[in-house]
Amino acid sequence: MYIASTNVMLKKILLDLKQMGGITASSIASRDGLVVVSDMESESHAETFAAMSATMLGAAESATTELGKGIPDRVIVESDHGKLIAMGAGPKALIVILTEPDAGLGLILVELEKSVNKITKIM
Repeated sequence: MYIASTNVMLKKILLDLKQMGGITASSIASRDGLVVVSDMESESHAETFAAMSATMLGAAESATTELGKGIPDRVIVESDHGKLIAMGAGPKALIVILTEPDAGLGLILVELEKSVNKITKIM
């Protein structure tokens, strides 16, 4: 019962993010890249998306820590087709979103930070 209610709460976080517009896909994953919940059309894409994003965020955290710069707040990858944003959500989870190419990051980053706080409390 606990797992089901946790997943419902996490899924709501992703749905609330999507409602603000500009976000095309999102996922909450464990730090080792296993999908917890996702809002993506293909489950196989969600698994790859989560695994690669966890690796990317983990590498960024290792690099900045090794350089004495602390843990990064987020990793943002920009391309002509959109942006990928990965953020740690406490010691157990991370959240990753994909945006439309012309999405403004200001409001998205503010809402993403709020989502991270909620995920950290849940997990």
